[in-house]
Amino acid sequence: MTPRRTFLKSVAATLAVPSFPSLLSAQEAKLAAPTRMGFIYIPNGVNLDLWRPTGSGKDYVMSKTLEPLAGLRDQFSVMRGLDHEKAEANGDGAGDHARANASFLTGCQAKKTAGADVRLGESVDQIAAREVGHSTRLASLELSTDPARSSGNCDSGYSCAYQFNLAWINETTPAPAERDPRLVFEKMFGSGNEKEDSRRRAYRKSILDFVNADAQRLQKRLGSTDKGKMEEYLTAVRDVEKRIERAEKFRKEVPEDKRPDGIPDGYGEHIRMMFDLMHLAFQTDTTRVSTFLLAHDGSNRTFPEIGVHSAHHELSHHRSNPQILENIGKIDRFYVEQLAYFLKKMKDTPDGEGSLLDHSMIVYGGAIADGNRHNHDDLPVLLAGKGNGTLAPGRLIEAPKGTPMTNLYLSLLDRMGVKARKVGDSTGVFDKV
Repeated sequence: MTPRRTFLKSVAATLAVPSFPSLLSAQEAKLAAPTRMGFIYIPNGVNLDLWRPTGSGKDYVMSKTLEPLAGLRDQFSVMRGLDHEKAEANGDGAGDHARANASFLTGCQAKKTAGADVRLGESVDQIAAREVGHSTRLASLELSTDPARSSGNCDSGYSCAYQFNLAWINETTPAPAERDPRLVFEKMFGSGNEKEDSRRRAYRKSILDFVNADAQRLQKRLGSTDKGKMEEYLTAVRDVEKRIERAEKFRKEVPEDKRPDGIPDGYGEHIRMMFDLMHLAFQTDTTRVSTFLLAHDGSNRTFPEIGVHSAHHELSHHRSNPQILENIGKIDRFYVEQLAYFLKKMKDTPDGEGSLLDHSMIVYGGAIADGNRHNHDDLPVLLAGKGNGTLAPGRLIEAPKGTPMTNLYLSLLDRMGVKARKVGDSTGVFDKV
């Protein structure tokens, strides 16, 4: 039994830790960098003129919206020509926003109902989680900045379950996302023993305090490189927890009837905190599959922190108004800035013989292209990471006209070692990535 296994035996119920090459055998070291899969959703379409790069292949010219990613150019590819045909009405009338959310990871047509008889299909993340989830504490991790909703009428006769959930376990059961960073953190690192967790919370003890002695003993057995890695990891966990506690402290100082749910005031800070948790979940191998709904499609959020005080959904019906399109571009760029923060953090995190981003496949995009037209073809999509050497980023990749988005998903599943016959309306593997 290795020292790391001894350590894990004593603290596995409390804290997941990254792998340390100095404690692994040669055979284990080869398996120390699993492939991670993440999906990040942007709502309401984009300003396509500012989003779309020009040129082709590796020589494409970065667009204004994507400029925040310039320093990561060799870490992602821009996808063109991918469609979500099942987000179209197909005889069901209005409801493009609900269908966009519903089809994004499933490639299935949502049954038009506002009742309990919802029907969709298994999402790509859950197909992956079903196959690889047994290897981690959490089979998958679902994140959002919106409150969870699983019932009610949200968009032209479609259940709120479609609009507020990206992940679907099966055709009738969504996997609800969590928006409260504290609850996500507890889900990832809580002991699993509610009595023990309650006692720790009551005494305001850091989760790390429970395992500090074990961590110190383990550090004595680590090589010099791994000692630094261990300290970086513990610092990252402590930083996330302290930021969550600061948000909760503010919550407790406001009147009871106005108490927020432990969520930061600023939208950008909320997004980054959730990205930090996704990063930590991948870094610690707490899960290898995660989804993040930045905001549901049809969201009427405003963006005062970037000077946009009009509601996003209303702006998306721009009618080619230049001033409105400029504001849409500001929102698009804001979201890309948050993505750049996350990808840089992934790139800067060592993982085996590379970085965490090297061993990941991150899809960023939405199922509406132009919010004014509500079209679901040639979608705004980025694909980041190297997929453990199976992806070749740094390009503008053109898909043949009419290519289902789900063909890309089928390809990513294959690269993760998950053999799937279909994902929703897929027609084959997209092999250009």
